Amino acid sequence: MSWIPFKIGQPKKQIVPKTVERDFEREYGKLQQLEDQTKKLQKDMKKSTDADLAMSKSAVKISSDLLSNPLCEQEPSFLEMVTAFDTAMKRMDSFNQEKVNQIQKTVIEPLKKFSSVFPSLNMAVKRREQTLQDYKRLQSKVEKYEEKERTGPVLAKLHQVVYYTEMHKIFGELTAQIDRPGVSDEQRERENEAKLGELRALSIVADD
Repeated sequence: MSWIPFKIGQPKKQIVPKTVERDFEREYGKLQQLEDQTKKLQKDMKKSTDADLAMSKSAVKISSDLLSNPLCEQEPSFLEMVTAFDTAMKRMDSFNQEKVNQIQKTVIEPLKKFSSVFPSLNMAVKRREQTLQDYKRLQSKVEKYEEKERTGPVLAKLHQVVYYTEMHKIFGELTAQIDRPGVSDEQRERENEAKLGELRALSIVADD
């Protein structure tokens, strides 16, 4: 069986259509913007809660310092006022602490969990770019072989490329079929033989 896997002079295929690439770049831009905004929100929330706690702690320290003032011992009315102030500041500090705890549980921790998905997404984008680069490099090699004289060594290299591509496809389909539940061993064996028959039909596979 003769099999020509390519034709001289056929137009080069674009790996990813321009519309798909534009859509991808637009969506990835949104993803990067979302990541930046998430990080900024986390940082701002941390600053806000730290400032709240620092303010209430400072107020408690002020009231505590006032209570230790000698004037409190000399003026009962002043002592009463400072005591009321100290009680209010301690209540405010307790309220602030509770508020910060709630913000930690309902905002900061969920944001941290949400932001943990970005590294894996960015890594997937890097892998995609690396795969595209590898594909372009291999495609360039094939195109160079296609442009050369169709000698035995060049044809052999091109047939090797197509052979392994087809073999990967065939055994990929075979794996999917094997994973199907409810298929008998006899049926799988028949399908295996059919797939192997396809491989034997390739012109570059020598007969025994």
